Parts: sequence; C-alpha cells; structure tokens
Amino acid sequence: MSKILIRGARVLGGEPQDVLIDGEVIEAVGTGLSAEGAEVVEADGKVLLPGLVDLHTHLREPGREDSETVLTGTRAAASGGFTAVFAMANTFPVADTAGVVEQVYRLGQEHGYCDVQPIGAVTVGLEGKKLAELGAMHESAAGVTVFSDDGKCVDDAVIMRRALEYVKAFGGVVAQHAQEPRLTEGAQMNEGVVSAELGLGGWPAVAEESIIARDVLLAEHVGSRVHICHLSTAGSVEIVRWAKSRGIDVTAEVTPHHLLLTDELVRSYNPVYKVNPPLRTERDVMALREALADGTIDIVATDHAPHPHEDKDCEWAAAAMGMVGLETALSVVQQTMVETGLLDWAGVADRMSVKPAAIGRATGHGRPVSAGEPANLTLVDTAYRGTVDPAGFASRSRNTPYEGRELPGRVTHTWLRGKATLVDGKLA
Repeated sequence: MSKILIRGARVLGGEPQDVLIDGEVIEAVGTGLSAEGAEVVEADGKVLLPGLVDLHTHLREPGREDSETVLTGTRAAASGGFTAVFAMANTFPVADTAGVVEQVYRLGQEHGYCDVQPIGAVTVGLEGKKLAELGAMHESAAGVTVFSDDGKCVDDAVIMRRALEYVKAFGGVVAQHAQEPRLTEGAQMNEGVVSAELGLGGWPAVAEESIIARDVLLAEHVGSRVHICHLSTAGSVEIVRWAKSRGIDVTAEVTPHHLLLTDELVRSYNPVYKVNPPLRTERDVMALREALADGTIDIVATDHAPHPHEDKDCEWAAAAMGMVGLETALSVVQQTMVETGLLDWAGVADRMSVKPAAIGRATGHGRPVSAGEPANLTLVDTAYRGTVDPAGFASRSRNTPYEGRELPGRVTHTWLRGKATLVDGKLA
C-alpha cells in the first residue's frame, strides 16, 4: 500500500497540519511534511476526524435484503464518514446464535467498506422469554460484546437482570430499547398536544423513562454495564444524569433526528417522520442537545433503519417505523451541535468516534489522529452547503426525513486502515 499525504487538514478542527499515512497506520503528523512518491490529498483546511463509529445500525442482512445489505449499508457508512458500524440483531433469522453473527461479521470483512461488528440478541428470537446464546456469540469469531433486542424492549425485569449478570463475566453490555410495551399499545406518535389534535395514538414519555429507571437500578444492583438506545425525552436525560451521579455504569445515545426534528412535522402525515421512539417536542430536543454537550448523553448513534419504498409510501398507520441516517448524521450534528456552539469538532470526534468505540470495544477505532495509530480517518468539508437528495444515497433505501432540506458539511474522504473507501465524495 502506497503512502498518502493529507496536506493542510485541520485535525479535530485545529490549525492546519499534514498527516502522512504509511500502509495501515499514521506515520507522522506535523507541518511541512513530505514523502517521496506519496499520493497527495489537498485538504485545504477541511476538518480531519478519526473515522466515525456507529453503535446502532440496521443492515437488515440476512432476511431483508430488499431494505439493505451488508454491502450497501457499509457503502452508505463509508459515504457518511464511518469506519465501523455495529449491526443490530433484528434480522431474519435473528442474530441470536454464533452462526448468524459470524455470517454478518464475515460479510463485513468481505466487502471492506467499513468494519462490521454484529450485535447479538439478548433473547431467543427477540421474544423476551429466554436468554440467547450470549456466551457462544461472544466466543465466536465475531467476538460479540454488545447485546440488544432493539426494535423490542427487554421488558421482563428478571430476564434483563440475568442478561446483565451474564455479560458482566466478559465485560459485555446490554443495549436496551426502552419502551414499556403496555404503555405504547396502538401508539403512533409522541403523546402530547399534536397527537391530541391529530387524533393519533399517543406514545408517552413515561414509557421510555420507566424502563430506563428500572434498568439503571438493575445495573447498579448487578454491577454491570447498561447502554440506553436512542434516548429521546427530557425526563430520560434527568434519569441518566441521576444514575451517573450515583456512579452507575450507564451510557446513552441520541440519534441525529432526535437532535433536530420535532413532532410538529407529523402534522403532514408523511410517514417518513414515523420512527421509534417517536419525534418529541422542541423542549425535548433542546434537552437532548444540552445533555450531549455536557456528557450526560455519551454518543450520537444513527439508528439507520432502511425500509423499501412500499413500506413507507403508504398511509401513516400502516407505515414502518424508521429513517436512514448514516449518510446525513455528521451534517445534522454539525448543524445542531457545532453551529450552535454546543460542541467543537474535538467534541464531535469524542461523541461520534472515541466513546462509541470504547462502549462497543471496537479495537483500532476511535483512536487519536497521531503517529503510530491506525489510519481510520474522515475528512470533512465543513464549509459545504447542499440540499439532501436521496437519489444519490449509497444505501438501498431512501426513507430520509431530510429530502430537500439544506444541511451543512460533506464528507469528502474516508480511509479504513489506510485504504481509501471514499475519495472526493465518491465511493472507491
């Protein structure tokens, strides 16, 4: 592999520097670097970040290749600046055995656009009744450390306690989809003024908050790690903040769409805005931004949830829940967090690379941009402004809530262990 010289990049948004890549690692970082015969990438003041890591991606393979495949999903990830993604277990068959997680892991290795780390199901078939093969999945070639029934809540407290106890033995983490099912029967959107006016079944904030409260207490009791998926309410923020103040080993994520969009958009009845958990109020959005800035919420995770056209282009009640997000995530974070002054680019690197890699034990990712480190890198043109056109997505699905919306920033280059996966905005 030849050498690559990235010239004049603002590492983590700092002063322009040169970064020299030799093979799979960063050889040097400094000013005035030169390398005989190196491929030169003129950064011209673009921001250089460690490759992004997404702890919450739905790649749909096996079983729903009409929505996404490991290949198309990882191409979308590279387009969005990601060098590693964690693939959720709600596939067909469910990733609840060593065989299925190894299949997903090997597909990721074959395609090579980013590293794919499978997430194992907590319970067999996501049915919430019997623990899945947690130990076997961890000991498999995939080395699973994160377990989740995402899409469904582990609502049985005994099962949740046993899962926390089991993963503690090997330093794993249970990632909970916090949704009390009895409180959300027939729910279509956030419970509040808008749902009342539209006559749609309300999804109360307490359905999320009550599960989070229970699970942080279980984690404290067991002495294990729990991670909260797609936290969406101001009340959830306060519970996590309280838990952290007690020293409970809890981490939490927020999606880009919950940082920007509100339930007011549901007035259009456009199913592209139908998502789980639902879009909340402006008050919730502001609380989530502040919590991400102060560290109460640890990371941004996309919850990239692709669906085929027919599953979203229908009446609201029948539409599937979910939005694609890998290719727009960094732009939304730039708009909501950087341009508002809540985070600088070093903070973005922390929330979108360093901490998600640490939570998921993604070896070689989330590392400093410095000599001797793996060359997993993302170059971002932060001055760019453009209108989102899903026709240009690498993802197989187009269910984005941002179509026609102007967003800032554009990933121009992505490198996975020194190999370019995205060059000048085009997949390599």
